[in-house]
Amino acid sequence: METWFLIRSGPGAPAYNMALDEALLESVPRLGLPVLRFYSWTEPAATFGYLQNYSQAAALTRLRPLVRRPTGGGVVPHDADWTYSLVFPPQHYWHRLKAAESYRRLHEWMGTAFARLNVAATLAAESQKEIPGQCFAGPEKADLLWQGRKIAGAAQRRSRTGLLIQGSVQPPPALDRSVWESALCGTMEVEWKPLPDGLLPEELARRLEREKYGLAAFNQKR
Repeated sequence: METWFLIRSGPGAPAYNMALDEALLESVPRLGLPVLRFYSWTEPAATFGYLQNYSQAAALTRLRPLVRRPTGGGVVPHDADWTYSLVFPPQHYWHRLKAAESYRRLHEWMGTAFARLNVAATLAAESQKEIPGQCFAGPEKADLLWQGRKIAGAAQRRSRTGLLIQGSVQPPPALDRSVWESALCGTMEVEWKPLPDGLLPEELARRLEREKYGLAAFNQKR
């Protein structure tokens, strides 16, 4: 059985949430184990893919602040979603997977967790994108669907330091987040450990928040 770190961050400022995910990606070789992080937002916000054009992304949502992610993908609203990230060190087998395969495995895992909660979610067989650049306006292949609606999507970034996956769940009604988180953790044959004191890359995250994700010059650079 593998051992992974589990972080429950609670609500964070939009720029800080993106900064901490990048800081974890930069720090995961030192951590040595995969990390699953659950987090939420201190205010309604939206994030958009690293390669997206800011003005095009801004036209797709009224939510502000609008923060560029360290991963790809489209515009994601964070007003009622359940947000998480996964970080894998470079020696982990998930890092060696092709992007399509890691995406499929992720949402198969999510689908199994939802099934434990009597939510019949399925993988999209093909892309049915309705609005380009808008993450939840129609599914991509292997997105998670419930009653024909996309409820889970994710974006990835691979580097020499590791693999970062940032995901969002737009939950079905009357489902409790803490129950879903427990089901997700219980579905994997993993021993979950809290991140030891002193290993959270807080200083790096705060610097990235100040010097990158909190700056209009970065978010609007293209």
